[in-house]
Amino acid sequence: MINHSDHTQPQNPAFMIRDIPVYGDVILSPMAGFSDKPYRLICREYGSAMSYSEFVSVHAILHGNDRTWQMLAFDESERPMTFQIFGSDEAIIEQAAREIEPLGPDIIDINMGCSVPKVSGKGAGAALLKDPPKIGRIFKRLTKALSVPVTGKIRLGWDETSLNYLEVAKILEDNGAALIAVHGRTKLQAYNGSANWDAIAEIKQSVRVPVIGNGDVACVADIQRMKQHTGCDAVMIARAAIGNPWIFQGKDIEQVTLAEKARLIYRHLDLMLDFYGEERGLILFRKHVVKYVRGLKHSAAVKAKLVTCTTPEQFIDLMNEYEAEMAQREKRQAPLPSAVDQPPVITPVF
Repeated sequence: MINHSDHTQPQNPAFMIRDIPVYGDVILSPMAGFSDKPYRLICREYGSAMSYSEFVSVHAILHGNDRTWQMLAFDESERPMTFQIFGSDEAIIEQAAREIEPLGPDIIDINMGCSVPKVSGKGAGAALLKDPPKIGRIFKRLTKALSVPVTGKIRLGWDETSLNYLEVAKILEDNGAALIAVHGRTKLQAYNGSANWDAIAEIKQSVRVPVIGNGDVACVADIQRMKQHTGCDAVMIARAAIGNPWIFQGKDIEQVTLAEKARLIYRHLDLMLDFYGEERGLILFRKHVVKYVRGLKHSAAVKAKLVTCTTPEQFIDLMNEYEAEMAQREKRQAPLPSAVDQPPVITPVF
């Protein structure tokens, strides 16, 4: 596993997305509400190899509201930067992709994996898997219209009776897709059951473009297990990365100290306030902080207070109090030195 959290770049890339080198093989997944610019920056610092925006509706792009443009904001340090979009109409998808290409992404990705009804129920996301020829037409249009590489993120099919992932993968490759990311579940599974790593391996063996594996990577050891099992070029981490960017450093959450968590909480909060403004930034940070403090001793009370803070100062004071309380608890619970550990008593002789 390549880890470039020290900001050094290995001489050779782990893989290429057309002509774009990627120096790493572990990547933060695009996640609505979580993979925004502040959290992507943190994950990149900790070793995630490239960035994906939250998925953005093609209709929202064409309407051009400020919230949409904010979702597409990124830092130069995030390159390679991928904009992920979703939609169902071929012409509108192309129009939206043309609209955002001048913003400077390195890659544009089409979401064909979202299972939530408000997306798939409108023919977008995983619903596209029901119509492989349409996928082919979309990618043919985009690869002809855009100068940046076009990639796709898919699931294995709509349900167990329509596992068409090999057909879809070949259609993507044949119509110019430069990379395929695969979540090893069907749309109907959503996030239930087990991810099918065998299917990811089949896709990797059937196409020449890079394949990213996604699904059921819960700890550091799973990263290598997925790579060995599937032969994928990189591993994409979603839920296991929420509240645990240390996974990109090769550290499981149980290895992270309270002091390390506190330092990152303060940094993440600062990034959120800077990006969203004080009021909205603090509100949006609540869902992150509950993940950071999850599993810490005696954290239930402070968690309840943290999610109701109305000012950054109140938030920081609560965290400081919690750190001080935990330090006192550890001090009280520390065992007294045993007699064996005591220095010998020397009686002076007069």
